[in-house]
Amino acid sequence: MINLPDSLHAWGTPGFEAVLKREIEQLDAVQLPLQQGLAISSHVTDRPFQAMLISVREESGLIRVKAGIFYTGVIAGCSCADDPTPIDEQTEYCVVQFDIDPATAAATVTLLEE
Repeated sequence: MINLPDSLHAWGTPGFEAVLKREIEQLDAVQLPLQQGLAISSHVTDRPFQAMLISVREESGLIRVKAGIFYTGVIAGCSCADDPTPIDEQTEYCVVQFDIDPATAAATVTLLEE
């Protein structure tokens, strides 16, 4: 479960988006559906990712956030000595939706098809 307590505390203030962006970027990448969002590589790297907030609104009793995530992936080869596959990092991008419970700060994240 993802918890975004700082973002919930900042909800309704001018600093909300900066706090949310920072809190998202501090999440462990395995908490996000980055592997499922890969488009041109086969494995997510452990490099830090960046979040870009696209929209924020209150809907259905939730704080709903659409965010773009920039991250890197690699095309994993067989790791053999004669494997011709280069280990080049590729920039990846996916769009996710965070649904934040305004009572508990618990959040779910869903990969969007965009």
